[in-house]
Amino acid sequence: MQQQHRIRRNAQFRYVYRKGKGAGGQFMGLTYLRSGRTQAGFSVSRKVGNAVVRNRVKRRMREHFRLRMTELKPGLYVFTARPKAAEADYHMLARDMEALFRRLGLNRSAV
Repeated sequence: MQQQHRIRRNAQFRYVYRKGKGAGGQFMGLTYLRSGRTQAGFSVSRKVGNAVVRNRVKRRMREHFRLRMTELKPGLYVFTARPKAAEADYHMLARDMEALFRRLGLNRSAV
C-alpha cells in the first residue's frame, strides 16, 4: 500500500478512535471515520505475538485492504488486531474484514 494511504501518526489514530464509528469481528476491530481521502492504519499489540507474528498479521490485513481500497467509501480506517488473529490465515482475516465492511456499510455499492 502506498505511503499516502497510510495513517502513521499517533494523533491521527487517536482522532479516528475518538470521532469514528466502530465494529468488532472475531480477529479484528475496525474504526471508520468519513473523510475526503482514503487512508488506513493497522494496530497490532504485543498480545498478538512476537514481532514476526505481528508483522505477518499486519501484512495480511494491509494486503486485503489494498486490494479492496477502490471499492470502499473514502475515509479513515483503523484496524485493530485481536490476539486470535495470530492463528488466522489470510482468508480468515479477509472474511472477517469483509464482514466488518458490510456491518458498517462501507462498500461503495451500498450508497
